[in-house]
Amino acid sequence: MLDEWSRRGRTLDEHGKQLLKTLKKQEFSTQQLAGSDLIQLQDVSKTYRRGPHEVAALRGLTFELPSASFAFVLGPSGSGKSTLLQLLGALDEPTSGEITIAGERLSGMSASQRNTYRREQVGFVFQSFNLLSNLSAVDNVLVPFLPSGVSATLRSRAMELLKVVGLGGRLDHRPNQLSGGEQQRVAIARALLKRPKLVLADEPTGELDSQTGADVYRLLRDLRDQQQATVIVVTHDPTFIQPDDQILRLRDGRLAE
Repeated sequence: MLDEWSRRGRTLDEHGKQLLKTLKKQEFSTQQLAGSDLIQLQDVSKTYRRGPHEVAALRGLTFELPSASFAFVLGPSGSGKSTLLQLLGALDEPTSGEITIAGERLSGMSASQRNTYRREQVGFVFQSFNLLSNLSAVDNVLVPFLPSGVSATLRSRAMELLKVVGLGGRLDHRPNQLSGGEQQRVAIARALLKRPKLVLADEPTGELDSQTGADVYRLLRDLRDQQQATVIVVTHDPTFIQPDDQILRLRDGRLAE
């Protein structure tokens, strides 16, 4: 990865290189048992009410994903892909069924615990980047921690992470001063700062050119390899799937054979 960035003119300073070495040595969350399944879904359904009608977004999903896996969720529009990510990220709750993350049932969490889970254990990367226009790149990386306060150490780590993803010269730039690929790398740095055990990416390269998209996937795979995070990507584009990746195909809210 370092060689690739260097070849393309995205060199890292010594702080960035040292941080990358540190990440490679980092232990996985103590809650995660080696070799166990990080994610377990049992008969999960999600139904939305639109006026007098009910719309079934997910219908009885049951599957398991091992820790440190890289998974793709594929399927046509309306198949339930984004709904699945929202449930895994505790942004919404299933109508029925059970979701277990690292041995803990999401349904058993209080509202406060769900907030902590989202803030500290899940990294979100979306097609729209979700950056705040009035904040610098550094402050956008720090957004998940702003409600609880940002220490000097945390701010320093955010700056170092931006150097790791090739944005060391754009720390004070706002989103409208960054290209689409640069904004996506800010979003990935934001996910890295959490040291998450689960990364959820919804069409992360949908608005990027093919080369920048390839860069984004390299960063996501580095996050999996260095921090043993489980990465789940929703996409319409199978270009970046590798042979050892996990594949979930959805159709009409069900797992397709």
